[in-house]
Order: sequence, then structure tokens, then C-alpha cells
Amino acid sequence: MTEPVLYSERGSSWWPVLWGPAFALLGLGVEALTPGPVNAPLWGLAGGGLAVAAAIWVYGRRRLVSVRLTPAQLVLGREELEVGRIAAVTDVGAPVGARVLGGSWTVPKGTGEVPLRLQPDEVVLAWAKNPEALSSALARLVEE
Repeated sequence: MTEPVLYSERGSSWWPVLWGPAFALLGLGVEALTPGPVNAPLWGLAGGGLAVAAAIWVYGRRRLVSVRLTPAQLVLGREELEVGRIAAVTDVGAPVGARVLGGSWTVPKGTGEVPLRLQPDEVVLAWAKNPEALSSALARLVEE
């Protein structure tokens, strides 16, 4: 049986994949309105190439910058942390050099840090686009 998800963030949505084909259609339209030949296959190739590049980028963001909290686990990017290891969520300071969860050196761009005190007395940095919501969801689990 799957556990309920208490908090979740996707790293990215799939809509950026449409940017390349949209720009290619715009370029094709401009080229069709101007005198001279229309290179439809070239615009299709450009739109497809940009879509593939964007799909790779979105796939990476969805794997590396996603957040999921269940009653048993906190998953940040590539790292899974058992909720039972978390000792405190509130009133935890973030010391310089604290380990960032998720397998990165720094908190991902566009996210805020959530310091967590783990057992036995280790401070790590979790992160989320909405750090207050993640912090309150974790506090409800840990400090019950």
C-alpha cells in the first residue's frame, strides 16, 4: 500500500518543451510572409532539436529538484531521508558548511533552505520552493 504524500513539488513542468516548436512556427510564419523561399524542413528540424534539448533539461529538473514528503520518508532530489531520523525542525540554525540534502553542493536556485536537526546531533539543509510549507508539514510529523 502506498503512503499518502503530505508535501510535493515537481522540479519542472513539461510545458517548456513546447517553446522550441513554438519559436520554429513563429520563424516559419515570418519566413512565409517575406519574399523568398520557405525552408519548412529546416524550421521543423530546429523546433525538434530545441524540443529535445528542453525535454532533457525538464527530465533532469524533475529528477534532481523534486521534493516529496510522506509519513515515513523525505525525498529531496536523489536523496531519501527517513523521517524517524529527524529530531527537530523548528528553532534549528543553519551553520556554515551544513550538508545540503539531495546530492548537491548548494541549495538549488529558486528554493529556500529548511534546516533540520538529525539524530545524533547533525544539522543538514533541506530545501523547497515553499520552505514554510515544507517546514510546517515536517513539524507536524516530527513534533507530534
